[in-house]
Amino acid sequence: MSIKKIVPYGNEVLRKKSKEVSKISKKIQTLVHDLLDTMYANNGVGLAAPQIGENLRVFVIDVSTGKEPLNPLVFINPKIIQKSGACSSYEGCLSFPEAYTDVKRYAYVKVKALGLNGKPFIMEGHDGSLLARAIQHEFDHLDGILFIDHCRSEFEANRILHEKGLQSIEEDKLLSEPEIEEALADIPSNPGETVVPEKKEV
Repeated sequence: MSIKKIVPYGNEVLRKKSKEVSKISKKIQTLVHDLLDTMYANNGVGLAAPQIGENLRVFVIDVSTGKEPLNPLVFINPKIIQKSGACSSYEGCLSFPEAYTDVKRYAYVKVKALGLNGKPFIMEGHDGSLLARAIQHEFDHLDGILFIDHCRSEFEANRILHEKGLQSIEEDKLLSEPEIEEALADIPSNPGETVVPEKKEV
């Protein structure tokens, strides 16, 4: 279809709650293909509709790496129906070019959604895998939540944002996640393995 311009951090579109898709129409099919084309063109792992200016509950993911064949996953009207555990890793976002910071996520997530064919499916991400974190990252976009809202260190996140010429964290958007914070209390904020949803490590 076509490669779209990615909406940058600071644009109010990224903070709006997206609307459910009522019908998988030609428009939605085109949107999905545009998301995939744009994601691949930017070497991404995931992309949500608000990131190309469409506040609709659609996102795409592909966690294939290296020489693995492409494996595009399409999520329409997704709902997270189960989540548990905790993990911490560095994340980035195509709406925040070259800015990465340590965030907290659930280690396990189960999501129910419609595929492009209109049929419902259920998918799980386990053990803090890239898939588990990417699902949470992209799902957040549909509710106007950004990865920096999950940051483990506001100071560190702001330092990175300023280095990249981006605006500071919106403090009123920071999320209180006591379950995850308690689970990660003894784990220092350290990337260890740097894994960046929305940007492939090549």
